[in-house]
Amino acid sequence: MATSTVSRVRRQLPTSPWLFAVPGLVVTGVFILYPFVSTVVNAFTDRRTLIPGEFVGLANFRELLHDDMFWIGLRNSALYVLGVVPALVLLPLLLALLVQKNIPGIAFFRSAFYTPVVASIVVVGLIWVWLLDERGLVNSLLETIGVGRVGFLSDQWLLLLSAMAVTVWKGLGYYMIIYLAALAHVPRELHEAAAVDGAGAVRRFLTVTVPALRSTMVLVAALSSVAAFKVFSEVYLIAGPTGGPAGEDTTLVMLVQRTGTGLTGRVGYASAISLVVFVVTVALMLLVLRADRREES
Repeated sequence: MATSTVSRVRRQLPTSPWLFAVPGLVVTGVFILYPFVSTVVNAFTDRRTLIPGEFVGLANFRELLHDDMFWIGLRNSALYVLGVVPALVLLPLLLALLVQKNIPGIAFFRSAFYTPVVASIVVVGLIWVWLLDERGLVNSLLETIGVGRVGFLSDQWLLLLSAMAVTVWKGLGYYMIIYLAALAHVPRELHEAAAVDGAGAVRRFLTVTVPALRSTMVLVAALSSVAAFKVFSEVYLIAGPTGGPAGEDTTLVMLVQRTGTGLTGRVGYASAISLVVFVVTVALMLLVLRADRREES
């Protein structure tokens, strides 16, 4: 009896691990795979929010080529990547080097720098709107010193730069933690040998720290590129649902939200824009990885 029970248990063991994977597979299928497949299918239809769509082939993509708002969104999303990614690759690294030192009270500063990461983006957006408003704190200080008020939230380019500043400020702590984990694995002997050879702090940073953290910098560049190209919350909260003056600060994801929502939302057209966003983000990651491989070779 005992032998047959053991044999039966052994026959069941190869299949039992799949039971643990079922919840994860269900969540992935319902919340990731199904929405992705549905978006791809809808991109080739004229579906609206309450109206089932019919197959229209590439009509939505042809319309994109003549849609001024699409090109404005693509331009702003590309500018966002160019403005945010270099800052999020370099500044968190410098911040990690600063807080890496074991001095009294440094744990407090590590926590303080990480606080914006866990703060609600809605709260962060409201704080920055209050700071940059025409009658906000920043403009009051500028007026006090004689500079005059600046239209951070009314000028097209200043509004976009303000949103970039919010993204960088909120992401500094997150990428700082990634760099801190990588810095812990950099051999101290390399810095000591460079110091013995007469290398200063800047030279040790360029010849020891940067090469040792190159893979981590590539990871940060890839993550921040994807996040910057898909930016929505920061621009939406600062510029409003219309995307600033005349919609000139609209990003691609904001355009998807504005086009595909509401009772008469053009779900098919918004899905086509979403598919473009997906393709571009994948291309960005491949470009970053290819550049890293080329540097290694």
